[in-house]
Amino acid sequence: MVITDNFLDEEAFNRIKNAFLDCNFPWYYHSSIDFDPTNFNSLDAPYNFQFVHSFYSNYRPNSPYLELLAPIIEKLKPNAILKIKANLLTRTSECIEHNLHVDNDPEVECYTSIFYINTNDGYTKFETGEIQKSEENKMVTFKSTLKHTGTSCTNEKCRIVLNLNYY
Repeated sequence: MVITDNFLDEEAFNRIKNAFLDCNFPWYYHSSIDFDPTNFNSLDAPYNFQFVHSFYSNYRPNSPYLELLAPIIEKLKPNAILKIKANLLTRTSECIEHNLHVDNDPEVECYTSIFYINTNDGYTKFETGEIQKSEENKMVTFKSTLKHTGTSCTNEKCRIVLNLNYY
């Protein structure tokens, strides 16, 4: 696992953060954060939703806002991008931890990077037990076969992360 604080210079980071927090940025409701096939009731949990913006999907650009992420993509230098999406989780009264998962087919060896847009008391937890706090402008990169999960937050209006999957 590679952890990089202050991944982008301040100007590039603020451009991305301000765009994500702008009232005109297009976020799309997803009725499920994760699906636990051993617990079908998890779909009905009141906290099991998020807002998503898909920048890149199935190896293709999927958003007119993709250019906004150029500084991140240039620093990561991927050979091929599988998927890039931003997740926005709303504040909850308690920090809600979701189910462990991998972002892609577990047979596909690639990398996942999580870029934290805002600082809050949410976190990313890994199957190893390691926890990465949500701290703005931090990038965490790991092999995509490593199970992980995110949380909501209690001390900000929302928790926003950018999730990148690539070779």
